Amino acid sequence: MSTLTPASTEQPLLRPLGLGDLRLPNRTVMAPATRARAAGVGLVPTELHAAYYAQRAGAGLIVTEGTWVSERAVGFAHVPGVYSEEQVAGWRRVTDVVHCLGGRIVLQLWHTGAASHPDHLGGRRPLGPSAVDPRETSFTAEGRKPTVTPRAMTPAEIEETVAEYGTASANARRAGFDGVEVHAVGSYLIPQFLNPRLNRRTDGYGGTPARRRRFLTEVVAAAAAPWPGRRVGVRLSPYWTAPCFAPDARTLAEFDGLVDELNGRPLAYLHLRGRDPSPASPGPDVAALERYRRLYHGPLIANNGFDRASGNALIAAGTADAVSFATHFIANPDLVSRFALGQELAAGDPATYYRGGAEGYVDYPVCAHWAR
Repeated sequence: MSTLTPASTEQPLLRPLGLGDLRLPNRTVMAPATRARAAGVGLVPTELHAAYYAQRAGAGLIVTEGTWVSERAVGFAHVPGVYSEEQVAGWRRVTDVVHCLGGRIVLQLWHTGAASHPDHLGGRRPLGPSAVDPRETSFTAEGRKPTVTPRAMTPAEIEETVAEYGTASANARRAGFDGVEVHAVGSYLIPQFLNPRLNRRTDGYGGTPARRRRFLTEVVAAAAAPWPGRRVGVRLSPYWTAPCFAPDARTLAEFDGLVDELNGRPLAYLHLRGRDPSPASPGPDVAALERYRRLYHGPLIANNGFDRASGNALIAAGTADAVSFATHFIANPDLVSRFALGQELAAGDPATYYRGGAEGYVDYPVCAHWAR
């Protein structure tokens, strides 16, 4: 059995941190992870969601699963939204219990864009920056289906979508969240605008790197407007490896320019998803993260492939200010306590990640040594 030692209380992951106007008791962040538990009418968060996030309130900061900013943003089955009064009320139950337990929680704002499917949208084609199929799959109620060629957004639809982000952010504040995070990772709407392979526009939202990143910067401004101070984070994935998004010298240079521009925005933090680990390099790619540490002047949260040792080392080296964990928090609701006491981590069951119901969601036990 591991025992608490003086050194364990001095881990960098356990030190307090300020992210903009967010004050964290530790630097162990719960990363967003889609769990597909909003199976009822209206995609409303339920008591299961309240229990799930309450169990993990020991995180320095919880970033919720990606949450729909509008009905036309939907692109994954059974994911909650934040665009209706019923959804706001459901999320209020979540934030109330997390705050009662001393936690801090921000809502991640999501729009799938061209990576959606007509099954989610009443038979309508998804919207994208251009009429280019991203060649992804969409998780529908009938299983995964290939994406289709989207309809290119009109300038008016872009303006409406930016406004939807602003309304969703205001709804998050009404629901009691401590801030919001803009979902700009993976193969979804914001990365589609950033990507020269999918964004073939020739108007003010495409054609040059500066114009391709305009949609994101407008979304950030809209999301920040309802909040005093710095309560908005942005999550980016420069190293996403899906076919249309595989990084190369051009896309990485464009991300460099984007990150530099974000220095001038009222952000609480930048949340960076690093390269995927591989059999040849099973740990996190620190060099990839160092690239952005040099570019970004504000607080940086690192993600992807970390454990306790590598997370502590990254913070101690100054490469990041905090580290986020997704799969570790799924299987270890008491992850911060396990880090503090040097306990082994439990493994999750991927078969239950999107299954629905309580199994594999709220039934992972806390460490047996203090559960007795």
